[in-house]
Amino acid sequence: MSQKYDVIVIGGGHNGLVTAAYLAKAGKRVLVLEKRYLVGGASVTEEVYPGFKFSVFSYVVSLLRPEIIRDLNLPKHGLTILPLESTLTPLPNGDYIYRDADHFRTLRDIARHSQRDAEAYEEYGRAMYFMAKAVKFILGMVPPDPTSFHPEDLLGLAKTARNFLGLEEDQLYTLVKLMTMSAADFVSEWFETDGLRATLAASGIIGTFLGIRSPGTAYVLLHHYMGEIDGAFRAWGFAKGGTGGIAEAIASAAREFGAEIRTEAPVAEVLVKDGQAVGVVLENGEEISGDVVVSSLDPKVTFLKLVDPRQLPPELVEDIRKFNIRGSSGKVNLALDGLPNLTCMPGYGRHLAGAISISPSVEYMERAYDDAKYGRFSRRPYVDVIIPSMIDPDMAPPGKHVMSCFVQYAPYELAEGTWDEQREAFGNAVVDALSQFMPDLKEKILYRQVLTPLDIERMVGITQGNIFHGELSLSQLFFLRPAPGYAKFRTPIRNYYQCGSGAHPGGGITGAPGRLAALEILKDQRK
Repeated sequence: MSQKYDVIVIGGGHNGLVTAAYLAKAGKRVLVLEKRYLVGGASVTEEVYPGFKFSVFSYVVSLLRPEIIRDLNLPKHGLTILPLESTLTPLPNGDYIYRDADHFRTLRDIARHSQRDAEAYEEYGRAMYFMAKAVKFILGMVPPDPTSFHPEDLLGLAKTARNFLGLEEDQLYTLVKLMTMSAADFVSEWFETDGLRATLAASGIIGTFLGIRSPGTAYVLLHHYMGEIDGAFRAWGFAKGGTGGIAEAIASAAREFGAEIRTEAPVAEVLVKDGQAVGVVLENGEEISGDVVVSSLDPKVTFLKLVDPRQLPPELVEDIRKFNIRGSSGKVNLALDGLPNLTCMPGYGRHLAGAISISPSVEYMERAYDDAKYGRFSRRPYVDVIIPSMIDPDMAPPGKHVMSCFVQYAPYELAEGTWDEQREAFGNAVVDALSQFMPDLKEKILYRQVLTPLDIERMVGITQGNIFHGELSLSQLFFLRPAPGYAKFRTPIRNYYQCGSGAHPGGGITGAPGRLAALEILKDQRK
């Protein structure tokens, strides 16, 4: 072995970079190995079409932990979050539902559809605020093992119980509902306007192979409600330069602390000797030794591919094989010759600088899921749209624009045919769904990039292209993520750790798994 490091981090996604930055800041000699030509994993910005910069996979930011921004001083390294202040839901009858940063204007617009809903909206927001504050507590803690009598675990369980028991009685009832109900049923208890119900419930299915009527999706809705930007709860934003700007800022901080980052360096396996990780082997055969090895890849790759499963307990191998990581999301990125014209709100305006949600009704959303259940991409999909160049003009040439479209559903496993055969038909379905509300869109498209779960798997290496590295279902959260007994970022192989989104507290651009893993590694080394 030619080189020796204190820590080797496999994967240069945002969580791997966070782990590397924290460990380098603590004085460790850290090496990050990334298979692609740039860092970021699914948080990258690429000029796929000349002059147009696409946030290729992920596209908005909200969940990035404030403590990481502070600890790594990310603004110094170029991190700038621009506000994404509005959500527009076009309706089939030519009307719309528009919610933005002006709270009273939002209430007036909702009242056009239902005075009752306008009155409930404030109460709903207040209830979700308290729920998010309560659950946010677990994002910053290492999950305690409920089967252990170790003082640390008992203390963690006591803190968790105290946190939730501090809620008012009605808040506890709401929390139980959020943990068990479907997103559609939960929001229907508050609202009667169909388009508002559908748009609010849509947050419960992002990145999951579930429908808005599936039990448990209300928690996923809450997970996305925990966003925070500059101290403002439930705030969403767009990173200047695209989501790649987040990864580049974290990488810059890591380098400043002394970390080394190598791109185009795919790892083939983790070297294990006498039950302990001692380094890695790259696909080109190069061996690199390290005292600690950390995988930011998903659990299937971390436990079943990078190491020989025979080195692991059989029950863990079985749990990881059963770990639900079905891909269900696609992405369509468009380079446009100009701004599209919305039938419901024609012309230029600030509404084009926010999100546009193609979620006109609960039935529309559930029928989109019906297609996926039977192995077909949604013919009329749910699409969450932003036009990044309206927020950050540097994303496209003057007068031109980029459009980022997150799409549900695109099942990884198709009942008929292959994704290579159906990719363009999927892209057509997305554009057709948008054109129902933007009739001039097709004539403005200069170029489109269509990404299926298979493409995401091929490009980034995430199993089945699942953007969360595994479902955010109750059976795969907290001390069960990714498997019972292995939620503390350690693995059965000594000095081999996990720090990706498949670990607690889950997916999204949070950085939380990366930070918590780094803190656990440092704690182990102090023993």
